[in-house]
Amino acid sequence: MATEEKPIETAILKVLKEKLQPKHLEVINESYMHNVPKGAETHFKVYIVADEFESMTLIKRHRLVNGILKEALDWKFPHALSIDAKSTSQWDPNYATEKSPNCKGGFGK
Repeated sequence: MATEEKPIETAILKVLKEKLQPKHLEVINESYMHNVPKGAETHFKVYIVADEFESMTLIKRHRLVNGILKEALDWKFPHALSIDAKSTSQWDPNYATEKSPNCKGGFGK
């Protein structure tokens, strides 16, 4: 995976690993499911498991991840970001991220 080809995905992975030391991290580029140019990096799903989330509510976990990414990606924050943030005690290593629904074109078509 060349960094030049996926600068946003690479930046998301790097900063979340750096700031949260996750036990598990998946960053899935779902841009291909939308009406965007080939190779676009506009829609992402993040599945992250970290000890730091243990005493946090779900909204605080999302705010933390969003804040970290906004600071790191001020040059190109994704259009859409889905976050699945679990504490280590909630994590099931056999869990598979759910497939996102198909895009309806942005207008509920």
